[in-house]
Amino acid sequence: MANQSFAIDGPGSLLAVLASQSGMARGSSSSSSSDSSSNSGGISATDVSAYFKLVFLGLIICVSLVGNLLVSLLVLRDRTLHKAPYFFLLDLCLADAVRSAACFPFVLVSVHNSSAWTYSALSCKVVAFMAVLFCFHAAFMLFCVAVTRYLAIAHHRFYAKRMTIWTCAAIICMVWTLAIAMAFPPVFDVGTYKFIRDEDQCIFEHRYLKTNDTLGFMLMLAVVVLATHGFYAKLLLFEYRHRKMKPVQLVPAISQNWTFHGPGATGQAAANWIAGFGRGPMPPTLLGIRQNLHNQHRRLLGMEEVRSERRLGRMFYTITLLFLVLWTPYIVACFWRVFVKSCTIPHRYLSITVWMSFAQAGVNPIFCLLLNEDLRKVLRAHLPTYWRTKQHLPQDEAYCIM
Repeated sequence: MANQSFAIDGPGSLLAVLASQSGMARGSSSSSSSDSSSNSGGISATDVSAYFKLVFLGLIICVSLVGNLLVSLLVLRDRTLHKAPYFFLLDLCLADAVRSAACFPFVLVSVHNSSAWTYSALSCKVVAFMAVLFCFHAAFMLFCVAVTRYLAIAHHRFYAKRMTIWTCAAIICMVWTLAIAMAFPPVFDVGTYKFIRDEDQCIFEHRYLKTNDTLGFMLMLAVVVLATHGFYAKLLLFEYRHRKMKPVQLVPAISQNWTFHGPGATGQAAANWIAGFGRGPMPPTLLGIRQNLHNQHRRLLGMEEVRSERRLGRMFYTITLLFLVLWTPYIVACFWRVFVKSCTIPHRYLSITVWMSFAQAGVNPIFCLLLNEDLRKVLRAHLPTYWRTKQHLPQDEAYCIM
């Protein structure tokens, strides 16, 4: 409070000065009490932001666990879904469910504790390792799915012959091995796993390119994502070039004394031989027919199979596109830190990008059920009997039950 001087001419003026000073003291005390009451009664912007983060991340955890476990259960229980694309989808869903159950609760605790890590440094490294592991696993698995989708359309004979359950198991093991190889070096301080306060999580610390090895990690992730979309572009180009298929050229049969044989032979050769038109040993016509009938489904790709493969391709490309859309802002922020020395990223932008990367674990099962008719059929088949019967009852009887 600034010093003030008063001219005192007598007792009356002295009383006036004392009254004015006491009034000023009462005014200042009342204003300070009102300010303290407003500060204690109001809600700050930080509290509101933390509340929305907790609610949003809790919703992501619930949707991710329920959706991914539901899709995984449908794939495991129905034998018609025991095929290569659904094995890869099962691996993706289980990985997202484990990520939601193992990594996200620590983010909830850190947000609740005002963006602070309350556990040990070793636990922070373990959580960061799992977060990076699941990120690279999703990228590598989506790349392998893109390759198999291209083979299923462009080289169907090779795909149908080689894509067995053991091949799928080998691909899944290879993907996890590559993901571990990418996520494991920072555990030994090749790079840094630490708690990032602005992101509310333990993750790889992205710094300037001359400081640590973050550039190699980010370049690998960017190359894998771009290569995945390159295979889908190649598949789209293949379908565009083969939108008008040429008619099948039938191979003519070979005739020796009216005994037709060869790839184009029919049962008429045996009838001609029995009728006496042919001489010599019996032609191997029936054996050729059996072979042709046995390998007929391997030779050509039917229209129903083409539609099924295209539906699977659209579903997996939607998952890949969602991965690109939800992770690209965070990848841009990481490259910003790598190439710009002593940069300052806006806190709001960084928070939005981190929460978008979290949302990627919950949106996959939703779009799988929306875009895949086979999964919806299996889901309706495994619904409780009460709901199925109520769905098929007439409207009046349904009202009576309710």
